[in-house]
Amino acid sequence: MGSFAEIEERAEKRKGGAAALKTLMPKLPDVDVLRAQADDRLLSEMTRYVFYAGFVRNVIDSKWPGFEAAFSGFDPAFLNLAPDDYWHDLTSDTRIVRNGAKIMSVRANAQFIRQLADEHGSAGQFFADWPIEDHIGLLGVLDKRAERLGGMSGQYFLRAIGRDSFVMSHDVLVCLRLSGLPISEGKPTKKDLRLIQDRFNAWHADTGLPLTHLSRICAFSVGMPGEEDEA
Repeated sequence: MGSFAEIEERAEKRKGGAAALKTLMPKLPDVDVLRAQADDRLLSEMTRYVFYAGFVRNVIDSKWPGFEAAFSGFDPAFLNLAPDDYWHDLTSDTRIVRNGAKIMSVRANAQFIRQLADEHGSAGQFFADWPIEDHIGLLGVLDKRAERLGGMSGQYFLRAIGRDSFVMSHDVLVCLRLSGLPISEGKPTKKDLRLIQDRFNAWHADTGLPLTHLSRICAFSVGMPGEEDEA
């Protein structure tokens, strides 16, 4: 594979044509909607993706009303002031998945959300205004300043809140290697991440497509039909 046109053509053939592929594209990200999201909703989504890791998603989703109640609606102001006993009690709360480390990540991420609000007006403002040309840099912020949002959890969180982004899933990385990008076979290195960002920036400039669609088309171009990973 060379140009993105070749990647897109391969995806179209695997999905039954251009029209069929188009129907599989996610909704276009809306930066204004992201900017307007309340801090408690962003903390809620952070928590959802932290708990998704290592669990069946349907199990977490089925218990989510209990999560909302147990964590007081994910109000960052309240959670930042909640005493130690509050967090200790959550470890035996049957409304949620009782994983101590993940429960405590909510405390840390509530603090992170409040810091973003203090620095930028709101966490939504921060996520909306970060340049898409530096998606890798935003992932680095999540890795360093948030709790348990490195790797795929952070990538899927950003996609879930409506940020235009690519996901470095297995299929997307395979597509990038087949396109000639000299990245390693294992976990991407810092050099690999820069190369990946540059390649998506070039494709975005050439096609005008959002990063979200570029990423999904990449996955569809190489994954087993019907079994492509989330990208």
